Amino acid sequence: MATSRLRLFLYIIIAILLISAVSLYFFVNPSSEEIQLFPKCPFYSFTGLYCPGCGSQRAIHDILNGHFIEGLRHNYLFILLGFVLGYEALTFIRLTLFKKETYNVIHTSKFTIMVLVIVLVFWLLRNLPLYPFTELAP
Repeated sequence: MATSRLRLFLYIIIAILLISAVSLYFFVNPSSEEIQLFPKCPFYSFTGLYCPGCGSQRAIHDILNGHFIEGLRHNYLFILLGFVLGYEALTFIRLTLFKKETYNVIHTSKFTIMVLVIVLVFWLLRNLPLYPFTELAP
């Protein structure tokens, strides 16, 4: 009994934190010059190069406000993130609602290596000062 109450309490705390973060990114534009609330990328600050996550905060803000194309242009890795989160959601729903386990392709070493290669190639290409790679920069 105490375990289920603790679990419920943790779910409520996680939901509150998630709703707070989503609300913050919905209402506050991270690229706003007036509000310096959001952290700057330390990799970009030190090197002047974009990391794979650069542009993610602006992408979240734009996507939450319905500007999907503009959000994706800030960081194209959000397409991969969407596929991964969607697949995870479907496998979770299938398990919880239909009690059917699914072989989860995402939880394999081959998939992890593939994602790592995609991220590293994206990281390299978005820092090349040649067209069309300049379009990958946030």
